Amino acid sequence: MGRLTGKTALITGATGGIGEATVRRFLEEDARIMAVGRSADKLAALAERVGENEAFATFSVDATDEAGVEASVNATRERFGGLDVVFANAGTEGAAKPLELLTAEEFRLPFETNVLGVWLLMKYAAPILRAQGSGSIIVTASTAGLIGFGGLSAYVASKHAVIGLAKCAALELAEFGVRVNAIAPGPIDNRMIHSLEDQLSPDDPQAMEAMLREIIPMKRYGINDEVANMALFLASDESSHSTGSVFTLDGGYTAT
Repeated sequence: MGRLTGKTALITGATGGIGEATVRRFLEEDARIMAVGRSADKLAALAERVGENEAFATFSVDATDEAGVEASVNATRERFGGLDVVFANAGTEGAAKPLELLTAEEFRLPFETNVLGVWLLMKYAAPILRAQGSGSIIVTASTAGLIGFGGLSAYVASKHAVIGLAKCAALELAEFGVRVNAIAPGPIDNRMIHSLEDQLSPDDPQAMEAMLREIIPMKRYGINDEVANMALFLASDESSHSTGSVFTLDGGYTAT
C-alpha cells in the first residue's frame, strides 16, 4: 500500500519540472492523478513519458481561465470518483527588471497566474473538500514570498500574496477537516531559475548562478524531486495536523 492509496490528486503546472516530478512521485505512492497544464502538446508528451496508466489523466487549461479551472475540477471527479489533494503548482517568474522599468502588463502577469490561478483552483475545489470533511490543498509559493529580492518586485509581491491566500484559506477550511499549506522553494535547478539567471545577469548568467549558490548555506540548488517529496508529505495523512504553514525548502537560505 502506498502513502496515497485511495487518494485522487489534481496537479496544476504538471508539465513543468516540479509538476512532472510530483506526478511521478504521487503515482509511485498509488495516487490517481489529473495532470493539468496549459499546453495540450506538453501534456501529451508527459502522458507518453508516464506510459499507459489507468490512474493518470490530463486536462488542458490556462490557470486563469475560470470556466476551464472549474471544468478541470469536475473532470477529475468524473474520471476518478472524487478529489482529495489539490496541488496548485502552476506559476510564472515573469519579467526580472527594476520596478520602475516594468510595464503594467509585466507587473500584472505574475499576479494573474500565481495568485488568481491559485485562488480559482481553491474556489472550485474547496466546496468539494469541505463537503466530504477532508482534503489537502498545497500551493507552490517561494522563498520570494518570505523575503525581498531586487529586480523581482512583481514575482516577489505575487508570492507574498500566495502565502497570504493560503493562510486565509487554511483558517476558513480548518473546521471542515481541510488542510491548506504552502511550499516555499528556494532556487530549484529547473527552467525557472535559469530564466531568472539569464534575465538578472544577461551578460554572465553563470556569475549569477555562482552568486546564488554561494549565499545558500548548503551551497547548491534544490532539485525537483525534493519539492515533490515535500508535496507528498503534505498530501499524505502524515501531515494531518499541519495547516496554514509555510514549508521552506531552500538549503537554509531564509535562515541567514
